[in-house]
Amino acid sequence: MITDIKLKAAKPKERDYRISDGQGLTLMVRKNGSKLWQFRYQFEGKPKTASLGPYPLISLAEAREKRDELRKGLLNDIDPVQAKRLARAQREAEVEHVFKKIALRWHEHWAKARTERHAGYVLRRLESDVFPEIGEFPISGLKAIDVVRVIKKIEARGALDIAKRAFQTIGQVCRYAVAHGLAERDVTSDIRPSDVLSSRRAKNFARIDAKDLPELLQKTEAYQGYPATRLAMNLLGLTFVRTSELICARWEEFDFEKAQWRIPAERMKMRSPHIVPLSRQAIEVLQILHQISGHRKILFSGERDHSKPMSSGTILAALDRMGFRGRMTGHGWRGLASTILHEEGFDHAHIELQLAHQERDRVSASYNHALYLKQRAEMMQWWADYLDRARGTKTEEGRKAA
Repeated sequence: MITDIKLKAAKPKERDYRISDGQGLTLMVRKNGSKLWQFRYQFEGKPKTASLGPYPLISLAEAREKRDELRKGLLNDIDPVQAKRLARAQREAEVEHVFKKIALRWHEHWAKARTERHAGYVLRRLESDVFPEIGEFPISGLKAIDVVRVIKKIEARGALDIAKRAFQTIGQVCRYAVAHGLAERDVTSDIRPSDVLSSRRAKNFARIDAKDLPELLQKTEAYQGYPATRLAMNLLGLTFVRTSELICARWEEFDFEKAQWRIPAERMKMRSPHIVPLSRQAIEVLQILHQISGHRKILFSGERDHSKPMSSGTILAALDRMGFRGRMTGHGWRGLASTILHEEGFDHAHIELQLAHQERDRVSASYNHALYLKQRAEMMQWWADYLDRARGTKTEEGRKAA
């Protein structure tokens, strides 16, 4: 066995040499004067050497303690050199495979099939709400409680919907990590948002009953505000699209010969194209509107700035002035049309397709928008005639009969 006095006195020679302490522990004295602890051993019949650190940074007592730990490992068939390499690789992986880096890789992969606006929103939410909390966590060591802490903090500021979306996005990142061998499992699979977030009763958009339709339609016809707003309300009732889809409509989307309005995927909530068959009444509204805005790209421009679509609140404000505050919204037409069309016996699938509520798998999304066009066109014409009758206006069939 060696002593500290002997170690300190050891001088460099022309060649490197070792001083043995027994049981495999040696001090390598290099010709440049540096001294390095080593543990020499055999594993599976092969001689190997493990470095334990420099002397005197690692003292004699510490070197002996490390040697004893490695000898115990050998009794359990643990190769010290291999264990050290694995530990280093794990540390490097933890640095490289932190949640933020994996999330950015997932986002690059995921965003290719999304609009720039939607992809940007998701990235901003990650940067604002998620990365500051768990961005530097190794994704393989992420726990469910870490995710809970993130979404509860978002909820605490009153952003319940954003908290739910953050949970969904974290889960997508975790599943991406599992698929690429960067994590063993998706920790979000252990919990649901309802387990930790406050529940909130779904709020339906206000809408009138069918018995109130005559009042609404007559007051719309008598509306004295901006003419394009009245026409927007008429077209919204005839097509029952989402308000956001209506106010951003462009003339290039309309085919008057085929009597169709083709809304591109990027403007649809479900991100697939949508066809709206146009009734005779809808085409009449569009022809009147064309006299107002036909020279522009968009149908419904703002009252002050014609280069931008009208505000999303314009139709709601008009309904409020007409006496329907709390009773009807632009979106309410969708629920109203669905209820009446179902009551009249129209096929549920046709109604759902016209509402753009179809299944969202990749295969069906590519063609669902064009299914049952003939039946949907007949349904939309019936709906327009129904509104005429409710308003007190004779339909074309009624005029022929008269």
